[in-house]
Amino acid sequence: MSRFRNPMTASHMRPRHDSAEPGTHRSTAKVGTVAWTQDTRGWLSASERRELLRPLAAAHLRNAVGRTQLALHLHPGRHAHVAPERLEPPRTVLARRAEEVAARRLPSVLLNHSRRTFRFGLSLGVVTGTEVDEELLYAAAMLHDTGLLTSAGDADFTLESTRMAREVTEQVGLSKEATAIVLDAITLHHSPGVGPKHGAVAQLLSAGAAADVTGLHTWQLPDAVLSDTVRLHPRESFKDVFTQAFRDEAARVPEGRARFLYRYGAFAAAVRLAPFAE
Repeated sequence: MSRFRNPMTASHMRPRHDSAEPGTHRSTAKVGTVAWTQDTRGWLSASERRELLRPLAAAHLRNAVGRTQLALHLHPGRHAHVAPERLEPPRTVLARRAEEVAARRLPSVLLNHSRRTFRFGLSLGVVTGTEVDEELLYAAAMLHDTGLLTSAGDADFTLESTRMAREVTEQVGLSKEATAIVLDAITLHHSPGVGPKHGAVAQLLSAGAAADVTGLHTWQLPDAVLSDTVRLHPRESFKDVFTQAFRDEAARVPEGRARFLYRYGAFAAAVRLAPFAE
């Protein structure tokens, strides 16, 4: 089935359920999906927080082991190879439009993060043999943080990011099915435990963003991918900027996933210890 459709006014998004108190409406959708984020505004229930603790703990354990391997130059990525031309971004109408919107909405430090997220995510797909629609991954990577600095109120910033993404997909006539993949990937990307069951675009977007923000998965990547990506898309003062942005998000959405990561994931320390010099 084609990923593009007409007319461009069709909508797949579920109606938002507002309640008198944020988070009092509990969604039947899976945590982190666009349907769940719309239903709850990104507010986690106590049971949902408990559900996310296990994958968060597992990620910390993997990160400790993998980063030790990386420090000792015993990481599996040292034997991997990803051809530089394999990481060139797609040059489609969707990709170009996503770039334009991201460039308007994001400062250079976050725009470069979006580009690194794509390269790291796609590289992880190559080294793990995970096939992915590169065009959809690129669009999701460029747009996933477009709401991070501009969101207001008490809703998760990814709702604003998906609003931007939906405008882009409507403008280029992307199909309902492909649009749903992009939007779910964006709202899922900062949830612990995103994996194959969520689809390759969501899996690699989350993995690529995590690699750039906290160093998760970096031990799987070739050294050349890490160095070339930072050279092409400099980090500037990314750690400071991103830490403050997520701190603001945690304060604005006190029962959201950013607050969860600060509370249980030592998020600020994880960002500071990411294996990238700035």
